[in-house]
Parts: sequence; structure tokens; C-alpha cells
Amino acid sequence: MPEFEKTLYGYLTHLYGPRADEVQRRLLQHIDHFRPMLTPTARRGAPYSQSAPTWSEKDQWLICYGDSIIDTDSPPLAVLDDFLQARLGDRISGVHVLPFFPWSSDDGFSVIHYREVNPELGDWSHIQTLARHYDLMADLVLNHVSRESLWFVDYLSGSSPGRDYFIEVDPETDVSQVTRPRSSPLLVPVATRRGTRHLWATFSEDQLDLNFENPDVLLEFVGILLFYLQQGTRIIRLDAVAFLWKRLGTSCIHLPETHTVVRLLRAIVDHVAPGTLLVTETNVPHEENISYFGLERLPEGAPDEAHMVYQFALPPLLLHTLTRGESETLQTWLSSLPVLPNHCTYLNFTASHDGIGVRPLEGLLPNHERDALLELMHRFGGFVSMRSNPDGSDTPYEINITWFEAMRGTRRGPDPWQVARFLCSQAIMLSLQGIPALYIHTLTSTLNDVEGVERSGRLRSINRRRWQRSELDLLLDNTANPTHYIFQSLCNLLESRQQEPCFHPSAAQRVLVSPPELLAIERGPLRDGRRLLALYNVTDKPLPLPDAGDAVTQALEQHDWQAIESDNPKLEDTLPPYAVRWLITLA
Repeated sequence: MPEFEKTLYGYLTHLYGPRADEVQRRLLQHIDHFRPMLTPTARRGAPYSQSAPTWSEKDQWLICYGDSIIDTDSPPLAVLDDFLQARLGDRISGVHVLPFFPWSSDDGFSVIHYREVNPELGDWSHIQTLARHYDLMADLVLNHVSRESLWFVDYLSGSSPGRDYFIEVDPETDVSQVTRPRSSPLLVPVATRRGTRHLWATFSEDQLDLNFENPDVLLEFVGILLFYLQQGTRIIRLDAVAFLWKRLGTSCIHLPETHTVVRLLRAIVDHVAPGTLLVTETNVPHEENISYFGLERLPEGAPDEAHMVYQFALPPLLLHTLTRGESETLQTWLSSLPVLPNHCTYLNFTASHDGIGVRPLEGLLPNHERDALLELMHRFGGFVSMRSNPDGSDTPYEINITWFEAMRGTRRGPDPWQVARFLCSQAIMLSLQGIPALYIHTLTSTLNDVEGVERSGRLRSINRRRWQRSELDLLLDNTANPTHYIFQSLCNLLESRQQEPCFHPSAAQRVLVSPPELLAIERGPLRDGRRLLALYNVTDKPLPLPDAGDAVTQALEQHDWQAIESDNPKLEDTLPPYAVRWLITLA
């Protein structure tokens, strides 16, 4: 048996026991069907090679909805592509288009048809065009499906295949141990021909969890994944994957079978479309999040789970750092990050279509500091979403606010430093080890969309505004408007980062011990001795560099440094409030 088939068989045996032979045979038929239509993929503009790096400093991504920018004259996906080409060009290498399928709720994450494009956005030709211009990330929403899906219609009528796709639970069952990301009931009553049944619904009554103990469900999603690759997708985001496998009497999160499913999908894409990237989306405490690399299971071997994980702890820690004016907590966390093997890296971000997760702060920030941060975000116009605990109580789950509004001030309240603080936050994110991703409403410094919340009744709508192309163009072209200045400043940072090899996602990273007012990060050295020193004043007060601490002072004295992010290559003796300095030395 070839090595690939042995690997699959081991995973399928863990998942399905004596049915592994049958499931493997059907799985290989799926793969053989798609294999002629798939080719090795690589970074846009780079040839694929097994020995070549999977990514480089050129990789910078944008996160958006298919209709984040609209124009009455064109399909939104075509408008998006035109906007990216005209305004960003090669400054970004990839784009994550959030679910672009027909959907019934949750702005796309309650999928009705997985193999169709929402006709209100465009069609597959528009997706393929985007994929020709940028590395395209698509969501594989595999934990749950819409009540309006044909699978659920099958379930209601008792017809195949959907009749066995969902998880029925006796409503008297004790499910208190189940980890919840929401405060809604876990079990949803459904009227069927067989009477009322209660189905598992982790996220909402419209998002019904799928039963991966049924191998037909797994095979269905393998086919969907391969279909997305056939359409030009290079990056697959495994949405809410942590909740995939259920076993009563457990927390039903991060179960061993869930990790096995991720490994199975990794083995498949590595085999049939090398260069494809799997990204796990797990908004959970940090140690749980990075478990999807599989580093603990294979400390000496090649990682075989996700290529990338979202750095979910980064956004709330950055928020704490810049509103508190102290970097100690962030320094400690950054210093604790493990050294990653080749072909594993982080996806760094500050904002996304969801809120700013609070769970990742568990074990990193005391509850009283977390609560002070939540109260501040409320003062800045934000909201807080809750989740249910096993004892029936609710605790904060995420902050709902735009990132620009979150940077409005400090614990002392609003101040004049919002723009500088905002740009400092983005520069920090861009300089960290990994691949950076900017949410479109960060790029456009969007304000809280309170009207959107009122219209939809959903707190997350505060950060999901749909821009009219003409309105956005006016803001970006008006040199007197803050949106223009911020957009151009971010474009300059993106250009500087792309041209600097020390920002390669795999280049070494070290946090220099410094006073809490300063964050100092060294990247490199590279093989030629080149290294980068990134300095950030995280306060609203000027910071004299002689007060930067022994480690930073020693680094500054050891080398001749030249600034790359500003027109002035010389390093001044004082860092202004929220100043950013990217310094390069060749020795």
C-alpha cells in the first residue's frame, strides 16, 4: 500500500474503526475524480517547488466580504476585484473572501449551497478572476449548515443523504459539560415526520451541527474542499473546526477525532495539490489554539495538522497594550511563543469580521484587567457578546467594535492620539513572525456602524459595513480626510514590509527586554547577517531612547541602524507618542 494510502487508513481507522476499508475506498474515488483537475499551487507569481518556501515577506492578505464594497452597476465580486487592483495592486498577495455562498443567516456562515456562489455577489467566474489576481482564501464551513439546506430538507422527510447528517439528542440529556461559544440553547427542537426531535446547534438555531461520525459527511466535505481547489482557491479556512466532533460526557471541543480530521485534510491537500494551505479558525485560549499545529504530538517530526493558525491572542493583547500604555503583558506572551518548524506559521491580525475575542486572554490577563478593557470599549461605542458556562452563568466572549474606534483613547478616555495609536497597532502586527492579514474596515478606518446593528439586531454588524464604491473613493481621494491619510500610511507600511527580507514569516523573532512604555522586537539575523529592530512607543508620552533599557541600548550601540519606514533614515534620540521605527543593519 502506498505511503499516502497508509496514512489515510490510519486516520480513518481512528475515526471509523472497522468501516475504514469501505470509507478509504470511497475517499480514494473522490480524490481520483479531482486529481486530473488539480495542480501543485504556489504563491502568486512564484513557481511551485517542494524545496521552496511556502511563503515569503511578500505575503500580505486582506479579509473582506464579497459585498464589502458595492456599486449598483456591477456584481460586488467584480467591484471588489477592481477596487483591489486599483487601490492596492501588489501590496497584498492574497484575499480572504468570507463565505460567498447562498446563506440564510450569520452573514454567510449559515450555508445553504456549498457549491454555488451567491448570485447577489456574482458567479464562479468572478471568484476565478480574483484567484488569478491574488491567492484566494475560501471558508470551508464544515461544523454546521443552514436549516434551508437540501440536507436538512432530506432530514425532515427522512430521505438520503441528509437524514443521517445531523445529531439528535434526547432533550433530557445532561449537556452542561459542553463548551459553548454562545448563550443560545445547545439543543433546538425540530418538527419532523417522526415527531419533534432535538438537534445539536452550537452557534444558532439556524446553524445545525453536522454529524461527522457518519463518514458520508466527511466524504461530502472532502469533495467540497477539492471542488474549491478546482475553482482556484489556494487557502482553505476551516471555520469553527474545534467543535467538529461530539462525544457526550466531554467538553466536545478539541477532541482527538477533530485533530485527526484536520490531519486527514492536510494529508489530502498535500498529496493532490501541494502548496495549498489549511488555516484553522479556533477562537479559544492560546495554548488550545496552537494545538492545531500538532507540535506536541510530533515534537521531532514534520507537522501534519494546520499550516497556519490565527493568532487569536494578539488582538486583545494589543488592545490592552495600547489602551493601558504598557507592553509587559504583550512582551511576556510574545516571548513564550514556540519556535515553529518549517511550513508552519501564524496568521496575524488585529480585526476581522467577528469581534475581538476575549477567551484568548484566559491565563494571560487577570479578570479585573479584562473587565476594565471591556468597560473602556463600551465607552468607545462597542458592545460585548456573551457565552454560556456549564454552571448556567454567562461570561464575555468577544468585543464588538471597529478597530479604529477601539483606538479612540486610553483608560483615561478619548484623546488626540487615535490615528497615531491606530497606525502603531498595525505596524506591530505587520512586524511579527507570521503572515499579516488586514480586515478591510481596518484598511478604511471605518467607524462603528451602529445603524447596521439596529437594522440587523446583531452586535457583529457594528464592524461589517458595506461601502458604496463612490463614497469610499471620495474619502480615499480627499487629501484632507483622515481616511486618505490612514490608507496611504498603511499602504506605505505594506510596501516597506514587502521589500524587507527580515519580515519573512519564518525569520527568527526575539523580544528585547525593555521598559513597559516600549516594545522592542528583533527579527533575524538572516544568513547574510541582516537583522531588523522594531521599536514602538506604546504610550501617549515622548520616550527618550536613553531610557529604553540595557538590552535595547546595547543593540542600538552594537550596529549602525537605518530606518526603513520613514523618509528620515536617522534614528532620533526620542520616540514621539506611538512612534514606529523599523531599523535595519547589515552586520
